Amino acid sequence: MIDQIIQWDKELLVALNGSSSLFLDGVMMAITQTSTWIPLFACLLYSVIRNNNWRNSLLIIVAVALLVTLCDQFASGFCKPYFHRFRPSQEPDLANVIDLVNDYRCGLYGFISSHAANTFGVSVFFLLLFGSRRVTPLLLLYACLASYSRIYLGVHYPLDILMGTLWGVFCGVMVYTPSCWISKRFS
Repeated sequence: MIDQIIQWDKELLVALNGSSSLFLDGVMMAITQTSTWIPLFACLLYSVIRNNNWRNSLLIIVAVALLVTLCDQFASGFCKPYFHRFRPSQEPDLANVIDLVNDYRCGLYGFISSHAANTFGVSVFFLLLFGSRRVTPLLLLYACLASYSRIYLGVHYPLDILMGTLWGVFCGVMVYTPSCWISKRFS
C-alpha cells in the first residue's frame, strides 16, 4: 500500500512539475522566496497594530513567531531528519524526468514541506484572527501559490505539501486558540 502511494505521489509530481515557460519559471522562483511576500506581511502587521492595543498587538506578534517556529522546527528539525525522504530534486531516479529551474535543489530531504507548514499556519492564524471574507482569498492564495511553487520547482512531492499543509493548519488553530483566550483574559 505504501509503495502504491509513493508511486502515485511521483506520478502526480511529474504531472504538476515545471513547464517549458521561462516566464513561469521566473514567477515560481519569485513566489517561493519569502522576501516576495514581505508586503503582505507588512500589511498584516499594520492591520494588527492599527486595530489592537499594544498588549494585544504584542501578543499576536509573539503568537505568530511561536507559530512559525513550531511549524518550521517540526518540519525541518524533526520530520526531515526522521523520515529521510529525498526531495525530488535529489532523487536519482527522477533526475531526467522532472524540470529543475536554474538547478534549484534545496536540501537533501523534503518530507514535510516547511513552506507549506509555515504558509498555511500563518494563513489559518490570520483567517481566524481577522474573520474577514475579503482577507480570506488573499491568504489562501498566498499559501497555495507558495506551496505549489515547491512542486513546480521540483523540490517537494505533493504528499510533502499535503502533510505540511495539514501540520500548518493544525498549528495555526492550536496557536490561535490559546492566544485568543489569553487576549480575552487580560483585556
